[in-house]
Amino acid sequence: MAHAFILSDDTVLCRQMPDGWWPLQIQLPQSRTGSDEQAYRLGHVTLHESLSPNHWQSDDNNNMDSLSSDLINENTAQTFTAPSTTAMTYDYAVAHNVTLPIIAESSTDTFVPYRQLINNIPVALSDQISQAIQLLRWQADTQFCSRCASPTVHADQDERAMVCPVCQLRQYPRVQPCVITAITRPNPVTDEMQILLAHHHRHGQQKLPPMYGLIAGFVEVGESLEHAVVREVAEEVNISVSDIRYVSSQPWPFPSNLMLGFRASYASGDIIIQEDELAHADFFDLSNLPKIPPKGSIARELIDQIAKEQGILL
Repeated sequence: MAHAFILSDDTVLCRQMPDGWWPLQIQLPQSRTGSDEQAYRLGHVTLHESLSPNHWQSDDNNNMDSLSSDLINENTAQTFTAPSTTAMTYDYAVAHNVTLPIIAESSTDTFVPYRQLINNIPVALSDQISQAIQLLRWQADTQFCSRCASPTVHADQDERAMVCPVCQLRQYPRVQPCVITAITRPNPVTDEMQILLAHHHRHGQQKLPPMYGLIAGFVEVGESLEHAVVREVAEEVNISVSDIRYVSSQPWPFPSNLMLGFRASYASGDIIIQEDELAHADFFDLSNLPKIPPKGSIARELIDQIAKEQGILL
């Protein structure tokens, strides 16, 4: 029997469980014919199987400690290699008479923002929901050819592409690479390890205390990932870095990014912020950090990794 996640923009239909919100998989009605199940449907996508990092990382190299050993070892429905499944928009589900639970903010079933879920659910499930958000948005954004503006159709033979029947242009889901970098240095006075953190305007001025994150930005055409790290750091905080090294990656559906996590060492320069991007930036002692991103994000993973090396548990 087929099941589907139900989404509305970047929120997911969830049920309140004792340990937090859990994404629901709604049972779908049986298709009248086998061909119906494979047909392209705007607002309904098939997801690839998602593997949790413990499938390819050794215990020594597993940086996703936010998942916690309890979740990995516990034999429950929440610790799994997420199987291939489907996702659909709420509007599609209503239009096709999919049976849904009563949805209300005061009930046990409601739509929960993806950002709120990622620190409570397994990585495999988080990645599948990220995939669903991106694919449903891609469908909505590619209903017309970007070259000649003709209505597009879905490619045959289960290929994930939108095809223009007039000029034959094929439009595939696109991933935007984005570097995010944790920059460290010893405190010039105490020698305690410090990390560069910045308060971005996108985090909002109304939130107190303000959230501080890492320096991040999109990779531009014609540059390597390392070049992007150097450029973004110079643009946003006016310093130079050295010892650039890749750590890990994370799919991030805002809007359709692949976050590529790096670490680097401070080399030279005084901090001068890019004021249209940042409200403040500084080096902070690891023992005295401001509010930082929640667990489940690659920014927090990088910060936690550095703190753990210094014997600090955040």
